[in-house]
Amino acid sequence: MSSRSASTSETSEPGAIRPGAGGRVVVVATPIGNLGDLSPRAVDALATADYIYCEDTRRTLALLNHCAISGPRLVSHHVHNEAASTATALRRLREGAVIAVVTDAGTPAVSDPGARLVREAIAAGAVVEAVPGPSAVLAALVVSGLASDRWCFEGFLPRTGRKRSERLAAVAAEQRAVVVFESPHRLQRTLDDLVPACGPARPMALCRELTKLHEEVWRATTGEVAERSRAVKPRGEYVLVLGPMPASVPLTQQS
Repeated sequence: MSSRSASTSETSEPGAIRPGAGGRVVVVATPIGNLGDLSPRAVDALATADYIYCEDTRRTLALLNHCAISGPRLVSHHVHNEAASTATALRRLREGAVIAVVTDAGTPAVSDPGARLVREAIAAGAVVEAVPGPSAVLAALVVSGLASDRWCFEGFLPRTGRKRSERLAAVAAEQRAVVVFESPHRLQRTLDDLVPACGPARPMALCRELTKLHEEVWRATTGEVAERSRAVKPRGEYVLVLGPMPASVPLTQQS
């Protein structure tokens, strides 16, 4: 064994990826609805990866077919199997593989699978890169017309119980714009909960199907949006943007 090899063996952590081994994770943002938003750099990252870890292999395959990409192997990576799939990803990274990470839409690791794989790859010494692109959070924020110089991302609110009540209270007290994700079957309940939490006059924007053919943005108050929503069957994914808490409203108003 050469002295160089001995040195590498002695200083490497067990399971760590050797410097220069080539293992690399590329976090790739994909369209949130309009395929025209996929960047040339994203296409190149997907085409040159050894593996693509994806939330739904069927949806990712459709995207690859659109781009005429056929080389990389698709690996299912979602909330129900991320522990096992992350373990296989680390093994492949140690072997020098390039792994692209995508979700069904938007940027991985933000209210979507991918965060665990990125975290453990970094801990193992892998190179992690990002290919930025479409983001439902930023798209909703900029079309909302609300204060966007200071904002925060809440993601999905807890579904029930004390944690939900606590997060609603925190959203109501927030002095920055707040971005919230919601699914169609829970939309009305969340809107109805926001009215007493934030008051019926809080400015907000409800964004649906961003970048898609039937994109809609409602700009009104919490009370008005909640009432209007009752007359419309919810469809697609929603992003809610709430304006900051007015400076004149005391925290004790929240109920």
